[in-house]
Amino acid sequence: MIYDLINTFLKKTDPEIAHSIAIKALKSNLLPLNLLVSKPKLNLASKLFNKEFKSPIGLAAGFDKNAEVYNKFLKLGFGFVEVGTVTPKPQNGNAKPRVFRLSEDKAIINRLGFPNDGFDKLKSRILNDKPQGILGINVGPNKSNAQKIEDYLYLIKELKDLADYITINISSPNTEGLREFHNKELLHKLLSNINKIRIESNFKKSFLLKISPDIEDSFIDSIIELSLQYQINGLILTNSSDGNRENLIDKNKNETGGLSGKPLRDLSNNLIKKFYKKLNGKLPIIGVGGIDSGKSAFKKISSGASAIQLYTGMIYKGPTIVKEIKKELISELKTKGFKSITEAIGSDVN
Repeated sequence: MIYDLINTFLKKTDPEIAHSIAIKALKSNLLPLNLLVSKPKLNLASKLFNKEFKSPIGLAAGFDKNAEVYNKFLKLGFGFVEVGTVTPKPQNGNAKPRVFRLSEDKAIINRLGFPNDGFDKLKSRILNDKPQGILGINVGPNKSNAQKIEDYLYLIKELKDLADYITINISSPNTEGLREFHNKELLHKLLSNINKIRIESNFKKSFLLKISPDIEDSFIDSIIELSLQYQINGLILTNSSDGNRENLIDKNKNETGGLSGKPLRDLSNNLIKKFYKKLNGKLPIIGVGGIDSGKSAFKKISSGASAIQLYTGMIYKGPTIVKEIKKELISELKTKGFKSITEAIGSDVN
């Protein structure tokens, strides 16, 4: 009941202020998180990147940008949490207002531009609050640095002992030039340099690549080829979209920025299926985009995702969403005759 009241209040507040309140509330230790944790009767555990994931349901980067409450989210029942996007230096991001609810579409448009406290503060927080589960760190370049690869390499060198995996974010639509790294030549340059660091420093952690939903099909083969060549351990599909506004009805539909939430669901699922078919089991996929129920979570998994991440669904439904999705996902698995998450992966791909 308390969470329903809080969520109702937050929905009536400016989105960025509401997000700040939510983070502070979690930091306060006043919320009874144990009431939201469920113990599923069917085992949702799986193994990814040589790590045991208690659940395939993760929190996407962007919610806990500055690594302030990742352990609270793990207590809520998330199987893994991804913090960031972090940049080497602190930056304010783009001008406000920059986050918009599209309530009628169950969507969000943001043009945040990686606002964050910078690497040093993120590192300090993680060292002082040992992760109680699987932690990923999403990295990106500072807006002020034209040499973006330098920033990626700096962060990877510095973060190697802090996280279970590092996500290389080349897909935010709100940082100029970032999506150019989907092009084969630039992606080759980035990934080859990252792999060089991996070899030189005997780096044991996993690297994931976060992909845009707006790429043309012609990019898929080169992304897979280079990911395999340079030992990327998994793909996150997908980030937010800077297009796909045609069927939106909310008054905020024409705001610029990245669109996330329900309108992205089918676009993401279709791209996951395309990658899954071509990957042929060589790399796992983490599916993101429009997940707000057990049914939509199952659809991501049956499209080829080994795990999923939430963002916009969490904003609209609040922290109770994790418990709800687990319950509904187990029901979906049982109804369709699957005994585990692993059995269901890619089951809807022809």
